[in-house]
Amino acid sequence: MQPFQTLLEKIENAKTLDFGDLVSESIELFKKVWVQGLLLQVFTLVVFIPLIAIFYVPLLGFVITEQGNNPEGINNFVESMSIPYILIITVGFIVLGVVVSALNAAFYRIIKLVDNGDAVTNSDFFYFIKEGRLKRVAVLTLIGLLLIIPSALLCYIPLIYMVVPLAFLMPVFVYNETLSLSEVLKLSFKIANKNWLIAFGLIVLAYMAILVIGMLSCGIGQFFLQTFVYLPSYLIYKHVVDFDTKTDIDKIGATAL
Repeated sequence: MQPFQTLLEKIENAKTLDFGDLVSESIELFKKVWVQGLLLQVFTLVVFIPLIAIFYVPLLGFVITEQGNNPEGINNFVESMSIPYILIITVGFIVLGVVVSALNAAFYRIIKLVDNGDAVTNSDFFYFIKEGRLKRVAVLTLIGLLLIIPSALLCYIPLIYMVVPLAFLMPVFVYNETLSLSEVLKLSFKIANKNWLIAFGLIVLAYMAILVIGMLSCGIGQFFLQTFVYLPSYLIYKHVVDFDTKTDIDKIGATAL
């Protein structure tokens, strides 16, 4: 039997999950991976610094000149730079977005390694940037965008449903590297459809907790807790698939790069 069919059967026959247990497990797991989550936030910020510089530095340089004191001159500057800005920012956003997706994928791999008690290093964050894996991450990112954009354009109602399958897209991809991307997509929707309500509830709860704590801490807490939202997807996948089937990450091991 092919791994894809095995995974389908596991998902179909998985037991019903308990919301309260998953919340407790998410909190306990966060205690183990919060340092790696913080590093992910730092790496993500570093990646986007060039894009921020490209966007703001020319405009800032113009504003501090004498011409910057002329509102009409500023408007003319922005209008003249609008097309180059759009092209540069669009290309930069896509390229850096793929890199960030690769970092997020690596974080899911790190979560499993830490959960298993394996050692991790900072180099593990660049696992999906090396050895040709970035191309598959780029295609997966494009697939996600193609699903998000039409859903958002349809008055956001389909997006409420789509947010759950998209939450499983990266875990399924990370833990089953040999599967085709079409199989990854099918498995993501399979898990989501079987566990949609509990997964959506956990995602909403995670975002609400991050938002509230962020407001109470003037945004500092949000920076530390942002990666908490990744954990429910991992735990649901873990319980549904049970990690009993040898996935690619198990074959590769904790130290392979």
